[in-house]
Amino acid sequence: MNKTIIININGTVFHIEEDAYEILKNYMTDVKRHFLNSADSHEITTDIENRIAEMLSEILANENKQVIVEQDVRQVVELMGTVQDFENAEQDNDASAPHNGYVYNSGARILFRDPDDHLLGGVCAGLGNYFDIKPTWVRLLFLLTLVFFGTGFFLYIILWIVIPRAVTRADRMAMKGEKLNLQGFKNNFEEELSAVRNHLTDLKDEAKPMIYKLRDFISEFFYHLGRFFNGVGKVLVKVFGIVVLLACLGFAIVLIVCLAMVTLWPDSHNHMFPFSVMANQYANHIYFSGFVVAVIPLLAVFLITLKAIFNTGTIDKSMGSVIFVIWLFAVGVLVFYGSRVAAGFRSSASFNQTISLATPSKNTYYLKLNDVKYFTHDDSVRLNLQSDKNIVVTNSNDFEDYEQDNLSIRIEKSDVSKPVLVETFRAKGSHYEDALLNARNTKYIFVQQDSVLKFDRYLQRLPGNPWHSQEIEVTLKVPMNSIIVIEDRLSDFLRDGIDVYRCKEKNKKTEASSASFVMTDNGLECKVDTLVTTIPKPDSLKILKVK
Repeated sequence: MNKTIIININGTVFHIEEDAYEILKNYMTDVKRHFLNSADSHEITTDIENRIAEMLSEILANENKQVIVEQDVRQVVELMGTVQDFENAEQDNDASAPHNGYVYNSGARILFRDPDDHLLGGVCAGLGNYFDIKPTWVRLLFLLTLVFFGTGFFLYIILWIVIPRAVTRADRMAMKGEKLNLQGFKNNFEEELSAVRNHLTDLKDEAKPMIYKLRDFISEFFYHLGRFFNGVGKVLVKVFGIVVLLACLGFAIVLIVCLAMVTLWPDSHNHMFPFSVMANQYANHIYFSGFVVAVIPLLAVFLITLKAIFNTGTIDKSMGSVIFVIWLFAVGVLVFYGSRVAAGFRSSASFNQTISLATPSKNTYYLKLNDVKYFTHDDSVRLNLQSDKNIVVTNSNDFEDYEQDNLSIRIEKSDVSKPVLVETFRAKGSHYEDALLNARNTKYIFVQQDSVLKFDRYLQRLPGNPWHSQEIEVTLKVPMNSIIVIEDRLSDFLRDGIDVYRCKEKNKKTEASSASFVMTDNGLECKVDTLVTTIPKPDSLKILKVK
């Protein structure tokens, strides 16, 4: 059991064992005795004490303990350097050549704003010290970036707010990469005294311009303004943190609800993209792994924000490692099964089916959209249609089409005298046979009623078949001089530049529900009613007088 002493090092209170205290006291006594005859020994020893206090605080924080032991003090003394080593280094330097001085600027540099060499906030000088270049080049770079929409100005303001100001001697030494030991403090102080002497020598030749006074005023103004916003900023950070917490909770709830819907009620969404793509044996693997991949980062952000705002406890390292491994495993599962789904779209296949049509009277064809919709039993359950049959027929237009953009209609000139309908089914799959099977597992409904040809809205997939880019291209081939009357509701499905609305405009019948076309040698063309389009205007009619 060792005796513990409470000491105060420049305002910082430490609990230290008696043996460690004796070593620290003897070390500081030697330091004060060595710098007793210096120009300002009190300032040097105060800076050294501040540095020792910082190092001891870092040791206590890193090792999560409250009492300083002998080993800690010896570690600090070793890093700072003993007075005996310092005196031996000075003697070696005195005996060496005059230009072989002590190199003390070999430590790691820390980014600070330089309060001694500044025009506004010391940002450029701080960056120059950090990258070991002249501040003039940094200032010139910021000046050049002003021409790019003032980006340099906004960047300077942001850096002014973010980069801390070098306040203590240790900060200024760390800014220039000087080692924070006895030799470094002494050399830094002597360099500072030399700069002060040179400044006093040249002071009579320097008249401080008004621009520099204005500069100092602005600098101090922003310094105090920054201190003011430092207090307000803590409140704003907490408010922002609460918003982040609420957002994380909201996203987590949305993810849970989505996971429940896609796993418990698959029929409610399997008809929609992208769920229609994953409506196979891999669906649940993808849904659960995707949920884990999304929810774990939300949990991490939530806990980090909670720790930053309310200083609550965090998950220990072992538990964090386990969660991270779970997240990596979920990512692997998601990538694996996602690639399996994507592999189902590598190959394409198609097949044709030709249907012979009856020749209508007057060689006129009326193309219409089929209003009758056919629903399977699963569709009836999903749409809440009360029926026990496998197929329900409705004429209502209140239901949206769940398979969009998989129907194309083309109209071409037939090589024979009989009209035919060529249906081209296409689909994708993992290989050609699989793609061909997917194309065959579809159904398209086409109805001919004398001269009326009714086209269904979309190509239907058979139950249990996931979406594999199934589509159908319907090609109507009619003889020469055939009249084609197309309903305007088919406009979205027509290809090859067939424009129903433009044809109606040519015939001055924009309110009509259909437009007439004629098959020519050049393909399908709008049938223009010359009687309607050539009627003269009333003001051009001549009045004939009868005698």
